[in-house]
Amino acid sequence: MTPETWIAIGRITDIPRRGARCVVTPLGRLAVFRTADDQVFATEDRCPHKGGPLSQGIVHDGSVTCPLHNQVIDLSSGQVRGPDTGRVATYPVRVDPASETIELCLDAAPALAEAAE
Repeated sequence: MTPETWIAIGRITDIPRRGARCVVTPLGRLAVFRTADDQVFATEDRCPHKGGPLSQGIVHDGSVTCPLHNQVIDLSSGQVRGPDTGRVATYPVRVDPASETIELCLDAAPALAEAAE
């Protein structure tokens, strides 16, 4: 088994609480979110409904609301909350407690709806 490769993408303080930043990776444009209680999540930066930029959405209660059509997406699972349906890919992310550096794992397969359902 090959060990996972984690890359540093910035510090947690680079993202405001209840905010997001974009990261361009070989996998495409990803959105990295910080919740009010400093949890960090990474998803593709594209709403499954109309492709809206999730990084420009409102972060609340462990979710993000798409700025185009108000679809609410759970940040931990990528699942769209009802009554809508759909899912965005999520990516492993962690924060080094000593340096507050956010690290993203690009070689792990993204979590997708089809695999979980």
